Amino acid sequence: MPLYEYRCLACAAPVSIRMTYAEFDKAKPKCPQCKSTKLQRHLSRVRVLRSEDSRMEQLSDPSNFNDIDENDPKSVGRFMRRMGGEMGEDMGGEFNEMAGRLEAGEDPQSIENELGLGAAGDGGGTGDFDD
Repeated sequence: MPLYEYRCLACAAPVSIRMTYAEFDKAKPKCPQCKSTKLQRHLSRVRVLRSEDSRMEQLSDPSNFNDIDENDPKSVGRFMRRMGGEMGEDMGGEFNEMAGRLEAGEDPQSIENELGLGAAGDGGGTGDFDD
């Protein structure tokens, strides 16, 4: 049964009412707090279930990379956070720390060095991948 959401114009209370589609056409919902019928309909957030393949396809779409400034740690941190959210699972403490520190504007190289995240065997975490 659908959930319809309103805001009471008399007392500003949020109101949620479950009713069938048939009831919606005839209903005169009331605010449970002040009993006013002056309600303004609000649209709820919608969740769409997507397959793993669909999520991965969207993540690889080049248009996702248009607003990233690779020379701006804050931009890279925001991108990491957005992509982590798209994965639909907890990325772990180290990921969250890295993204948070980038969003705060810290230098990526110093973060890598402090967290020991450099490529293995590259001489101390320089992050270079073209050995």
